[in-house]
Amino acid sequence: MKRFFLIPCVAFTLLQLVGIAAPSQQKKTNRARKKKLPYKAKVPGVDPTMGDNVDGDDLVIRRAAVAALGTFAGSVVVVDPTSGRILSIVNQKLALKTGFVPCSTIKLVTALAALTEGVVSKNTTIFTGRYTSYNLTQALARSNNQYFNILGTRLGFDRVRHYAEMLGLGEKAGLNITGEQPGYLPLEVPKNGGVGMMTSFGTGISMTPLELAALLGAIANGGTMYYLQYPRTQDDVERFTPKVKHALQLAPTGIEDIKFGMRGAVDFGTARRAGYDASEPILGKTGTCTDFQTASHMGWFGSFNEVGAHRLVVVVMLTGGSNVSGPIAAGVAGSIYRRLSAERYFVADATEKKRSDLPEIITTMPCCGVSH
Repeated sequence: MKRFFLIPCVAFTLLQLVGIAAPSQQKKTNRARKKKLPYKAKVPGVDPTMGDNVDGDDLVIRRAAVAALGTFAGSVVVVDPTSGRILSIVNQKLALKTGFVPCSTIKLVTALAALTEGVVSKNTTIFTGRYTSYNLTQALARSNNQYFNILGTRLGFDRVRHYAEMLGLGEKAGLNITGEQPGYLPLEVPKNGGVGMMTSFGTGISMTPLELAALLGAIANGGTMYYLQYPRTQDDVERFTPKVKHALQLAPTGIEDIKFGMRGAVDFGTARRAGYDASEPILGKTGTCTDFQTASHMGWFGSFNEVGAHRLVVVVMLTGGSNVSGPIAAGVAGSIYRRLSAERYFVADATEKKRSDLPEIITTMPCCGVSH
């Protein structure tokens, strides 16, 4: 009997050795494999071009923008800063709807307000900690929140709101653009964080990509705020006439002063992913935060270039999860500039004359309420 009892034991041992009967060992191996997975499942991408009408778009620019945006949930707006013509919008439905929190792109408004009101100069050093200080160029390039919190507190809510209005926030940026909704400017100090959070993170404000594009166009061209216009047919393109909203009432060197920080953002700051060629400079400002009203993480990058005959404003707005940020948006914009540069877009037709020396000027009413 003992001999017959030993035979099954020996057989089972042999089967374990060759791996046929080892259920417990297989479970351990499966658990080990699960622990070793080096990545998390990726969130599926989207088609941001769905529903877009491309009639009237500059197709060279649109192809570059679509390729750069890929499957990100977001929008790209490209504008000619010398005329206000929208050259392309990728994900038109998102770009035209009521806006999102501007995150750190609001620092451009804060900086221009502080320079114009004499609260700070380009080289003024402000201590943000016991041993840490920034001047305006460094604070813009590094997007230092405490610096702009201090500036906002010194300016006060009324002056901040005045300059935000002047720069086009809280109202439609476009002229007769079907479906465009305005952003929002608060009428009183936001309860969450006060004016300091408003001027460093954009708390209480909603902004559309078109509003940011119009603001950047005015900075890029030296101080003229154009109505954005979106021609939808070839006939509209041929008959296009720029229309001025108003001239910015800023410190004489205010725009030039903030350009140092915007260039610094790309050269050594938060927008380094946008840089591709030091001889073809890009200036811009990133923004990263969470829009709690839409439960979306935000990545902004507003930019313009200063090279060649065809200068552009490129705004990238990304929404979604933690995979989006201002630096990621800067990388998308950099890809657009890089592709257009490779196609010699910025040097083409460099000798072409402008259609008119002066734009048609439209004035509605004095800008921005009581002047300061």
